[in-house]
Amino acid sequence: MANKVRPVVQMAVAWSPYPEFTHGTEGGLPLLPVGWAPKPLLATVRQLKTLGLRPGGHDPVAVLYGYSRTGGAQWFANLYLISTAKPMLAMTPAKWRALAKANLARRCCPECGRDRGYIIAPSLGMCFPCVEDSENTDPATPSEVAA
Repeated sequence: MANKVRPVVQMAVAWSPYPEFTHGTEGGLPLLPVGWAPKPLLATVRQLKTLGLRPGGHDPVAVLYGYSRTGGAQWFANLYLISTAKPMLAMTPAKWRALAKANLARRCCPECGRDRGYIIAPSLGMCFPCVEDSENTDPATPSEVAA
């Protein structure tokens, strides 16, 4: 499998007053391979979340790219300025109630209507006791077998 060769170019970037080396542009944004992004200045959405931040409506300033180890597929991630990121919004009591209600709906069995204390598997569509009952509805039970 041939990976696309990207030339190294020097261009103006949003996080530095000086031109920086990049691998060209992707969608109009500077393209940086893994390891080239300045960690104290740029972060992905997931990295911002671990810092307790969010992009806050700001557009990405660069694109990070790399290759999957297992499949060799190329992946991309937007990079945001940490200095312009805003703090994450706090959970309000109404949000906590809505989350609890959604989780309760996932724990209730549609067959028996009980809260089972675990999330019902979507592949089964019902709790484990209801699955066992539906499997044991064989008309020929062992007591009816002729001797």
